[in-house]
Formats: sequence, C-alpha cells, structure tokens
Amino acid sequence: MSAVPDARQAGLVVGAHRRHFEVEIDDDGGMLDCLQKGRSRQVACGDRVEIAVIAGGGAIESVAPRSSLVYRSDGFREKLIAANATQIVGVVAADLSVDEELIHRWMIAAEAQGCRFVLAANKRDLPEFPAFAERLVPISKLGIAVVATSAREDIAALVPWLSGQRSVLVGQSGMGKSTIINALAPGAAARTEIVSAALHTGRHTTTATRLYRLPALTRDTWIVDSPGMKAFGLAHIGPEALERAFPEMRPYIGHCRFRDCRHDREPGCAIRAAVAAGAIPPFRLALLHTLIRDSAVARKSG
Repeated sequence: MSAVPDARQAGLVVGAHRRHFEVEIDDDGGMLDCLQKGRSRQVACGDRVEIAVIAGGGAIESVAPRSSLVYRSDGFREKLIAANATQIVGVVAADLSVDEELIHRWMIAAEAQGCRFVLAANKRDLPEFPAFAERLVPISKLGIAVVATSAREDIAALVPWLSGQRSVLVGQSGMGKSTIINALAPGAAARTEIVSAALHTGRHTTTATRLYRLPALTRDTWIVDSPGMKAFGLAHIGPEALERAFPEMRPYIGHCRFRDCRHDREPGCAIRAAVAAGAIPPFRLALLHTLIRDSAVARKSG
C-alpha cells in the first residue's frame, strides 16, 4: 500500500498480538502494521479503527463503537478476542478430552453479547464419534445447534451456519480450529505466516488472533481464529446480566418471592422450583452460582 505519512485512514483490524495490529485499509485493501496509540482502550480483531499513517507503519488513533465484544476475564486481567462478532462457534473433537463446563461458558459469553452460539463437533469420521455425540445431547436440548463435521474431509455441514455471519472460533488446543480455517479460506496457512511476521510473533505463534474474510460465502462474512484456551473466565459480567445469559432461566426471573433472591436457599425461589421440576438442569444453576461468585471476587479485587 502506498500512503502519505501522517495521512488518516480507516480500516479493519485483521491481526492482533499484544500491542501490534495488522489493519486492512478500506481505500485499497492493503495491509498496514500498526501500533496502538495510548492504552486507554484495547483493540481486537474485528474493530473498525482510524489510523495515522507514519513512516514504517501506522498508529491506531481511535476505535469505532462496537456492536459486540467477545472476551474472557478473571480477577486479574482481560483478554480481548474479537469485536463486532455476531456469532461464537465453539469447536470440540471426539478424540480429545472436552471440558463441558467450558462449552457452557462459551454459550453464556455469546448470550451476554447478543451473539448466536453454534457448537461444531469435529472429527465425525472417527469411530468414537457416536459416543461423543451422545455426550453433547444435553447441549442440543438447550436449543444450541450442534453441527457434526470433519474439518480434514468435508466441512459442508458447517458452511450454512457461517454464511452472512461474523464468527469467532473458540476451543481448546488440538480441536481443529486452524484446520477449519484452512478449509474455509484457501491459502490461510500461508496468510498466517505473513500475518505472524508482520506482528513480530514468529511463524508458529499460538498467541496471535487473526481474522479471515470469506467472500465465497457473502461479502461481509468473516471468521476469527483465536488461540487455544483452557479457561474462559466471565468475571466481567455482573450478576443480573449473568442470570439473563441463561435463556432457560429468563421466564422465571422476577417471579421469586424475594426481589433480591440469589436462587440459593431462599424460600419461594422460582428458579430453584424450575430446577426441581426438571425445566432447568441442576448443573446450570450451580454454574450460575459459580459465575456470580467469580464476578463478586473480581469486583472486590478491582
């Protein structure tokens, strides 16, 4: 890209590693290696930004308002994953140990940001897949689409769920996220090396987040590949927002005897009554209590 020093440009963040970002420039589609100017606001893949073009790259000066922000947090730090996403796609695989609570945390993160959640059950070609799929039935009973796929052979089943969406792939290492990306975006592996070099992270980095456009689906379809993660903290979500991030609990919110009901041991709790009646899985209420405690601890430490 040819640019005049100190010129202002608008663009889309397509690569992020620490304070280094690659921005796709609106005017000509060129890429520019950028640093963030100041630390008042963090930047993520999917952000619309304004940059000042300087010698050797650019400086991000402002970030446009976001429609959503997918990130994880605990009592000590936050990790941004993607901005302006419309969908989170969790990836699990039949041949690896799956943390089922992690799946529920992804679901809650999606609900809290007004995003759709889809679970991609990968490696359906393996003999152990039918038993694995049975373990995921409780997820589908919560109204979640569970899409069986094989990233190395055929991802056709997943494509309709991605078309027209701005998606974020999340999952533990080894589940097949990068293989899905390579199947969707021809040349993505080569592109990964280019972005890694631009962001000074090396060819085999696992810490950078990257956005790939998927024009073969629709003009505005893109997908973000995030690093593998073993934990997904939601300490940034307050108690009231957490309650509403459990869709099966929403019909009962406000119907407890006490307005400040914690849905624990209080008499007349509508949500605990729903659990007893089988309308809400006990595990989900236990998870709500855990997340509310985590949120309270984070607010005290902050």
